Amino acid sequence: MLPADVDVDWEAELAVVVGADLERADVAVAERSIAAYTVANDISVRDWQRRTLQWFQGKAWDRSTPIGPVLVTPDELDVAGGVDVICRVNGVQRQRGDTGTLVFGPAELLAYVSAFTRLRPGDLVLTGTPGGVGMGMRPPLYLADGDVVETEITGIGTLQNRFTTR
Repeated sequence: MLPADVDVDWEAELAVVVGADLERADVAVAERSIAAYTVANDISVRDWQRRTLQWFQGKAWDRSTPIGPVLVTPDELDVAGGVDVICRVNGVQRQRGDTGTLVFGPAELLAYVSAFTRLRPGDLVLTGTPGGVGMGMRPPLYLADGDVVETEITGIGTLQNRFTTR
């Protein structure tokens, strides 16, 4: 359960599902180890995130990273070619980007992460979010109890969640 009066934000992201053990993998091995992709919303508790230079405490709350609705295999989705990543809050589009503009592609990201932590089948790695998060708005806009967040990735589907502090 979240404390009262916290600043909770949305972050639409492509999630990579790891399909094999990866430890200090190169990009080619990491690419072959991608089992699937899915939709993720990296719900972030911004007040806790801003407490220190480390963001972990703002991103690790129970029930704070919904994923789904399905898994899509790499042969079904051209991530490098660019698929839309969209977030709507109460029906209003807040984020739109595409995977072709990711700083690191999924295989590069898995190779990098595997340099400092072993990845195992079933692990999820989130790839980053397009501009348009609530924290970046002037004035900032955060989720309120009852808000509906839709996170959509073309070729995977739409994840819909109702935000609640309970």
